[in-house]
Amino acid sequence: MAIPLTDVKAQYAPLLEELKDRIAGVLESGRFILGPEVKAFEEEVARFLGAADAVGVGNGTDALVIVLDALGVGPGDEVVCPSFTFYATAESIARRGAIPVFADIDPATLNLDPADVAAKVTERTKAILPVHLFGRPLDPAALQHGVPVVEDAAQAFGASIDGRRAGSLATAATFSFYPTKNLFGLGDGGLVTTADRALAERIRLLRFHGSRDKQTFEAVGYNSRLDELQAAALRIFLRHVEGWNEGRRAAAARYAELGLGEVCELPADEPGHVYHMYVVRTGERERLTAALDQAGIGWATYYTTPLHLQPALAELGYERGSLPATERAAGETLALPIWPAISHGEQERVVECMRAASTVKAA
Repeated sequence: MAIPLTDVKAQYAPLLEELKDRIAGVLESGRFILGPEVKAFEEEVARFLGAADAVGVGNGTDALVIVLDALGVGPGDEVVCPSFTFYATAESIARRGAIPVFADIDPATLNLDPADVAAKVTERTKAILPVHLFGRPLDPAALQHGVPVVEDAAQAFGASIDGRRAGSLATAATFSFYPTKNLFGLGDGGLVTTADRALAERIRLLRFHGSRDKQTFEAVGYNSRLDELQAAALRIFLRHVEGWNEGRRAAAARYAELGLGEVCELPADEPGHVYHMYVVRTGERERLTAALDQAGIGWATYYTTPLHLQPALAELGYERGSLPATERAAGETLALPIWPAISHGEQERVVECMRAASTVKAA
């Protein structure tokens, strides 16, 4: 049987009846926008993350754009961010008319290299936007340069550093509830968290056309609201996300136990890592992916053209070779199957396939 890269249905299938009941309740209420489910979810998720405030929005990209807007980021400003990440990170900066300034990554973590961030900060820097990539958190304390730090935590719901969860580590944080995320919805959805009450109120204003009452408009805002149906599902899934993350961590440990490290470089095990994706590094990616395809095993490569080399951002003037660690990672990383309930046998098949195809042999 085929092994998918991830299996979202396996996560929500045991909860299907409860989901149907909760969705039926929303339908019976007739409230679909900014109703009691959204309010309850915002309160529950803020408690879970240890954040003072949480504001639901339409999706993770809107979360980034709106928080940058609320922080006053605009034309001519610079925001330092990684290039080895999904396009939305830099797109949100450009959408505000600001300039994405790309810093290189730490090869061991694939997250921003604090030393290169420091080298890229200028008097025009208005914010720093690190990404907790693939579920591995980066400590924003290493990125303090007198400007706001916004965590892009889209891939890291539940990740933590020294007992503090992503979403409570910096000026603000953004999340996506796209269906493959650790905490996922049944469609699009997003969230902003912050300890700054005034910033939270500004975000609430902006998410609804810059209005508090639908009559008076105080700012040019957005139409970006988490809807009641998504909030209803998210409230159910929130109760299970810690268990799901534990399942992901167990699966990551099992890959190491099965000897996968004999043929490729494994992600370093860290207590707060929640393994949104299980990403290894290899110099044999083409050979291994061909074997995985033949065996019916899912895989993915992410960010094979880093953001600084994307055609939409060519005017920024980055050349190939300007971010060497990023470009090496783009050519070497490979995501292998992981989800909370992946079986021992499925992981054995993945490892056996990789071993059989690899020319690398353990010493």
